[in-house]
Amino acid sequence: MTARHSDDESTASVAEVRAMGAAIAAADTVRATTSPNPWVGAVVLDSAGEIIATGATNPPGGDHAEVVALRAAGERARGATLVVTLEPCSHHGRTPPCVDAVLASGVTRVVIGTLDPDPAVASRGAARLREAGLDVVVGVEEATVRRQLRAYLHHRTTGRPFVVVKMATTLDGRTAAPDGTSRWITGRDARADVHRLRAESDAVIVGAGTVRADDPELTVRHVAGRDPRRVVLGTAPPDARCHPCLEWDGPLRDLLERLGAEGCLQVLVEGGAGVVATFRAAHLVDEWVLYVAPAVFGGNDATPLLAGPTAPTIDAVERGRIVEAVLIGGDLRIVINGIAGPSGDEEA
Repeated sequence: MTARHSDDESTASVAEVRAMGAAIAAADTVRATTSPNPWVGAVVLDSAGEIIATGATNPPGGDHAEVVALRAAGERARGATLVVTLEPCSHHGRTPPCVDAVLASGVTRVVIGTLDPDPAVASRGAARLREAGLDVVVGVEEATVRRQLRAYLHHRTTGRPFVVVKMATTLDGRTAAPDGTSRWITGRDARADVHRLRAESDAVIVGAGTVRADDPELTVRHVAGRDPRRVVLGTAPPDARCHPCLEWDGPLRDLLERLGAEGCLQVLVEGGAGVVATFRAAHLVDEWVLYVAPAVFGGNDATPLLAGPTAPTIDAVERGRIVEAVLIGGDLRIVINGIAGPSGDEEA
């Protein structure tokens, strides 16, 4: 088994590909703690292809994955191979450049999952390693790594946070009963998974109508992780549990640009139906996460997933791509990409 980057003639060994899998797994363990830094994993391999040490990026201000792994390896890193999901940084930020630590460690080969589009890095880390005489391979398990880092990569290339829409629905596409009640459509495991999404997001966005109807806390409670910043579209009642929050009445694109400038890599839109429809109409949805319960309301008077007019013909229906379908307890989590909004619609 080999892996090759389109601009690199080198190949990765079977052991290095497996090590990249271990680095990806290590990065998963810190997904909710590193933002605004990327969640990165690293592995040090000896000449026999055995793992010497593993590391993952610490919270902001702490060591990056490469430094964690190399420090754990110590002198055993000399002559070894470093496998890392994202290109090592080559600039001073909260910490010194990781490239300096890599060069000082004595490793002779670096295997990278994907290059960093951050203008402060942008291939310069890999270039410095090559200039110092190290063997560098880029693009190992790149599709998986880019999927894992999609929010970070999106932010660094657009300046805006990655927008995830989360909704819970019955099999017949309804989110609330005619009397407005909606707790709880899905089971406990699915609700805990939503808290994981919140922990992985830097901000959570809801409409003022949802705040008035449900009075949500919008905090992380069922998993380990930090609370996201809370944003309400409109004005929240003074006694709402979501305070303190940012109350926003301007264009959504301006909101995202502000949040992106303030270091938000991912935002989670939790509704309601009108808010989600507005994000879709503005072409601002990057990913949909639907929790589908094995239940039906029946009839047509319960609240639908989206507000507004439906597609007038089957040809006008916008189709995306299902990238994941997983059972979460008794419910189904479906992740969909490619439904950004109908062509020609503009934000209201």
